Amino acid sequence: MDTARRPGRPPTIHRADVLAAAVAVIDTEGLEALTMRRLGSALGVTAMSLYRHFDSRDAVLTAVVDALARTVDYVPHRTWPETLRSFAEGYRAMLLRHPRAVALLATHPVDERRGRELVAPLLTAFAEAGVGDERAVTIVQSVAVFTLGHALAQAGGAPPAQQTGPYYDAWFAAGLTALLKGFA
Repeated sequence: MDTARRPGRPPTIHRADVLAAAVAVIDTEGLEALTMRRLGSALGVTAMSLYRHFDSRDAVLTAVVDALARTVDYVPHRTWPETLRSFAEGYRAMLLRHPRAVALLATHPVDERRGRELVAPLLTAFAEAGVGDERAVTIVQSVAVFTLGHALAQAGGAPPAQQTGPYYDAWFAAGLTALLKGFA
């Protein structure tokens, strides 16, 4: 059986393909370059075929935010401040890997349910330390917004080669330490 595509038949794409292409377009060309037409072009399909996977450009952007948030890597530690520091450092690393997506994450936050899933180990560390859920969420949100704002100041949508590291690294570490001490 020949599995090659017939001439004129568009390639089969999946939701994951669309997301990967959207992230690639944002990373290389910037958020404003991401249109359904540009995305279709990157995938070798018509823009209309993308609507089988996403209702709109905004739905693509929401899915990109979710996909990027899932790549935040952090390690649960013995205490919540250590776990929160690991989360903030992992979140910042993800943001700096995708500097042209920072503004997107600032304007399209992860929905609350997804956010809670992503920080579940962190919320568990707070609960084990006797910190109530509302206070824990306030602390996590405060550190996340600090991290996002710091990444926005550092990246500003610029390609990684135009970012300066040591100054921003020290500034971030000092601010994060102050926040953690203040909340502890």
